[in-house]
Amino acid sequence: MNRAVFELIDYIRARDGIADKATLSEQTQQNFALIKDRSVYYSSHYAIRFSSTRSNSFSNTVVALSTLQKYDELPFIVCQVTPTKNILYLANTTFLRKISHSSQDLRVDNIKGSINGSDIVKAFNDLPNKPEYFEDLFNIHDSVGFNENLPRLVEATNDIVPSGSKFSISDISLEKILDAPLRAAKFVQSPEYDHLKSDLNSRVSRVTDAILVAGHIENVNVRGRVIEYMIAGENDEIRNQLIDAVLQGHREKPRFRTTNDLGDYTRVFDQFETATDVKTKIMLLNSNPKAYNIDKLLEYLSKDKSVFMFYFIGIEPDKIVNQVLVSMFQTDLVNSTIILKHWAGRNSRGVTQFQGSMLNKLILSPNNRIGMQASRAFLQKLIAL
Repeated sequence: MNRAVFELIDYIRARDGIADKATLSEQTQQNFALIKDRSVYYSSHYAIRFSSTRSNSFSNTVVALSTLQKYDELPFIVCQVTPTKNILYLANTTFLRKISHSSQDLRVDNIKGSINGSDIVKAFNDLPNKPEYFEDLFNIHDSVGFNENLPRLVEATNDIVPSGSKFSISDISLEKILDAPLRAAKFVQSPEYDHLKSDLNSRVSRVTDAILVAGHIENVNVRGRVIEYMIAGENDEIRNQLIDAVLQGHREKPRFRTTNDLGDYTRVFDQFETATDVKTKIMLLNSNPKAYNIDKLLEYLSKDKSVFMFYFIGIEPDKIVNQVLVSMFQTDLVNSTIILKHWAGRNSRGVTQFQGSMLNKLILSPNNRIGMQASRAFLQKLIAL
């Protein structure tokens, strides 16, 4: 998160007790040279909305969902101006329970309605929604974004019966799922692991220049999809067109479709069936990459030979730092997995992310240590969701 966000927080906190929304918003705008868009003030680093209340209770209508959509890629801060204190919340779509006001016609293809202060969660995944935790919270939101939050908000707002269902686990599939760490441990010690890593490294080496250019794409979701398709995309013609467009700096890219499968790249060996998710990590950014959909993971691991891997590519502005192929059960990955149950719909166990700081360490010092007991306990935790 940019230093400008913390400067804004310090400035507003220093004005506790100002008790006047108009004065505080005007002073803040002038001090930070913010642009005003109706009720929202913004810069290239954040957006903020001021709201006035007579007490700590916060039921005011804050902002239209269509307005929030415009700024959801930035930290969207709400400042509740009370008589004694200025209370700050992060109000990006990940941290909304639902849409409250004039939202009867809200659909994924019809952005309607506004959020109230009471719709903003006051804690997320045990992290209080307070400025001290804004960086960790925004890192969680950044890889989810507006488009993936919208279906959840529609469901929560209109009580729509959600599509899909939790993966149903039989006694047979349970045994295969709980055997997955042992399969993974055997795979990372096998010649097949070396073949898979060599294959992926070769794919990266052919598009290194394009990866470094694409690493400057600001939108984390677009950046990840572009790089992943250049490495593992199935359509050679579209992949080559995409590589050319990236290298030539074209804003318009050929249309390409990434599958919604568990992994980006699959290889089947005699003893193992592997799915590998390709992830890029910008080493200078403290972002939390997406990990996996829990139900899709459990369904995949219920197959006899299934092995699920991650291939992390660490990128600095002018070079690829390292390429690492690790099991999903690698000890540091398991310990740093963030489970987003709040974010999931009612018919889902949820999704996961990885802590970005841990990935930096793993990319710089890779290993494939797998703790059997911890891995099985982790799987049982996912199953119980």
